[in-house]
Amino acid sequence: MADWITLCRESELPPGQRDVFGVAGRWIAVFNIGGTIYAIEDLCTHDGNVLAFDERDRPSKLIDFEIECPRHGARFDIRDGKATRRPAEVDVPWFKARIENGQVQILI
Repeated sequence: MADWITLCRESELPPGQRDVFGVAGRWIAVFNIGGTIYAIEDLCTHDGNVLAFDERDRPSKLIDFEIECPRHGARFDIRDGKATRRPAEVDVPWFKARIENGQVQILI
């Protein structure tokens, strides 16, 4: 059975920001785009690199709704996890997300 898991307060993830959370043994990248929350596994399916931030902890490129892997440039749609640019060919897991009573939550 899936459960809604609270990650942080809404005020801790304002529009235009992102963060990564450890949940149930996975790293989840969470994005606030214009007040809507999106969540994907923080793992490039091409080579296992992280997606949300580069090796210097700088935000990776976010073009519209596509996060770009800082290593080889693969892209994934944060709305549904679809791989949108090679070299990635496998989608990344995504999670339903919401703001509920001022809390950012994902369905796990």
